[in-house]
Amino acid sequence: MPQQQTWEHFAHQADIGIRGTGATLSEALEQAACAMTAVITDPDLVRATRMVEIRCEAPDPELLLVDWLNAIVYEMAVQHMLFSRFEVQIDGQRLSGCAWGEAIDISRHQPAVEVKGATFTELRVAQDDGGRWIAQCIVDV
Repeated sequence: MPQQQTWEHFAHQADIGIRGTGATLSEALEQAACAMTAVITDPDLVRATRMVEIRCEAPDPELLLVDWLNAIVYEMAVQHMLFSRFEVQIDGQRLSGCAWGEAIDISRHQPAVEVKGATFTELRVAQDDGGRWIAQCIVDV
């Protein structure tokens, strides 16, 4: 007698797209990081009192965006912080960045979700027709 099926597939709509734009690639990456914070909480509620340095390297701008965002997610987890201000400098394939924020205060920040990481879904880093940079991807929440 065959066993009854006890598994199924189901739709999952929890992931969120983020997009940063700027006059430069650095600005677009900074704004993408702000967009990621805004998935969790209102960035205006996060005081920029402590700075964390972040460095990453990747062979192209798309992978650099994913590495940058995932490095921020890592720092949020290990430092128990949220960030509201970002600064990025790019030298070839290397990104040197700073993230300013503070320790998570559940009652004040009221985090809506936890971002688990940036994904390759909808990943795009490019200039638009007007020359502005766009940096976007889906983050797993």
